[in-house]
Amino acid sequence: MEYYKIQLVAIVSLMIVLPNTQGWGEDGHAIICRIAQSRLSDSAANAVKNLLPEYAQNDLGNVCSWADRVRFYLHWSAPLHFADTPDNLCNYQYDRDCKDQDGVKGRCVVGAIKNYTDQLLDYGKNTQNNLTQALMFLSHFMGDVHQPLHVGFTSDRGANSINVHWYTRKQNLHHVWDVNIIETAEERFYDSNIDEFTNAIQENITKTWSDQVLGWETCDSKETACPDIYASEGVQAACQWAYKGAPEGSVLEDDYFLSRLPEVSLRLAQGGVRLAATLNRIFG
Repeated sequence: MEYYKIQLVAIVSLMIVLPNTQGWGEDGHAIICRIAQSRLSDSAANAVKNLLPEYAQNDLGNVCSWADRVRFYLHWSAPLHFADTPDNLCNYQYDRDCKDQDGVKGRCVVGAIKNYTDQLLDYGKNTQNNLTQALMFLSHFMGDVHQPLHVGFTSDRGANSINVHWYTRKQNLHHVWDVNIIETAEERFYDSNIDEFTNAIQENITKTWSDQVLGWETCDSKETACPDIYASEGVQAACQWAYKGAPEGSVLEDDYFLSRLPEVSLRLAQGGVRLAATLNRIFG
């Protein structure tokens, strides 16, 4: 563990001096984190401000993709970004599905959310855990669990091995959901401006989806985080929206894009609302 801490310091130092590469992967996570930060209680906002690294400039969105960058160095974290499920069952079960390729239970995105939530509950106490790292991991994994294909099928690795065309561009289906749908929406409807897209989602949260927000925020049994619910929703969305109409070799154009964009927007909204609710429960 000490080795990982040393590596982490080096990686964070590099991130301070190197520019971030941009893409929807970063935009989608940033949207979730900025929606969340706008909904924090005063005590949660202060805790997040205290935990964020200085270079983030008190913008959680600036570090929301940190976990994607360090997975190539902190190899142990790679399985924590997803929870693959049996093909075509369209349901998620923690005991069956939350494990890594070696069968170690708890090593999936759901287990990671629970772990880093528990670590952050030690905020203000004497702890050996790196709570800055825990905050950045939790914020990122809350986004991952809301991307339907991060709870996709085992055989195709969450649709990473399903090759399609996004209009004229060769892609895999997972990348379409990670990047292309939002990228195309930003270009076509929002002047390629992440802030405009974020504002549109936030307006839907306060208007179109306002009667659903309390349900999104609420956890069963007074749990601090309830990622099993989010994963179950995710695989159902993967079956209904992501895989459907997108077999190997298909060409995905306006019919697919325009019918799937509302689901992507909904999952981004839910991710932001639920990250805020979780942080508010953690920090009081």
